[in-house]
Amino acid sequence: MATKRLARQLGLIRRKSITPASENLGRSKSKQLYDYLIVIDFESTCWNDGKHHNNQEIIEFPAVLLNTSTGEIESEFHAYVQPQEHPVLSEFCMELTGIKQAQIDEGVPLKICLSQFCKWIHKIQQEKKIVFTPGVSDPSTSEVKLCAFVTWSDWDLGVCLEYECKRKQLLKPVFLNSWIDLRATYKLFYRRKPKGLSGALQEVGIEFSGREHSGLDDSRNTALLAWKMIRDGCLMKITRCLKQLCVVEHTC
Repeated sequence: MATKRLARQLGLIRRKSITPASENLGRSKSKQLYDYLIVIDFESTCWNDGKHHNNQEIIEFPAVLLNTSTGEIESEFHAYVQPQEHPVLSEFCMELTGIKQAQIDEGVPLKICLSQFCKWIHKIQQEKKIVFTPGVSDPSTSEVKLCAFVTWSDWDLGVCLEYECKRKQLLKPVFLNSWIDLRATYKLFYRRKPKGLSGALQEVGIEFSGREHSGLDDSRNTALLAWKMIRDGCLMKITRCLKQLCVVEHTC
């Protein structure tokens, strides 16, 4: 043991640690493709018996706007959503998410929530000159600010919202067809599989703030993780695009 300790001190043996697969570690963060990131983390109806897993409905719709130059969250959107197919929350769901039946009873149907979300998007687009152009390979040099969506895994936009909109014949905003899967990006960048969002934060030295499985708290913490990765030199890129149309600039 003493020999191994001496070898570490001399730098002959490296301690096991999370090392970004980037040469930018320890340097100034690289110029990002996107000036802003909008982090989304839905909460949905759920049960502990495994039933109804194919028709989960969004019950909390949060989004936070992260400035990739400053790390500041400059705006937030939040709404509770009334589920129509299973309007009564399970005890398991309420315990897991902390969402009460009264909160979703006072919420709005998903169709109205999407309309409210689009109004928020339109507002920040006007205020900050934001556009959504996922098919970019170089940082913007114009006054226009490029923006992309971020989720923890593909589930939120690729499964939950996608299939709920199809079932209910709702028009989904086309700019939600592409996003950055931060879980996959984390795994590639740090060369390590994260143990959930909370575990990923802990591994990079950040304590989870708030309540796990609160959509808004999860979104804020995901934004914190994205900012940490940016500072470590990670270049955020679109990882998933559902349709070819999503490479074209869109607004609400």
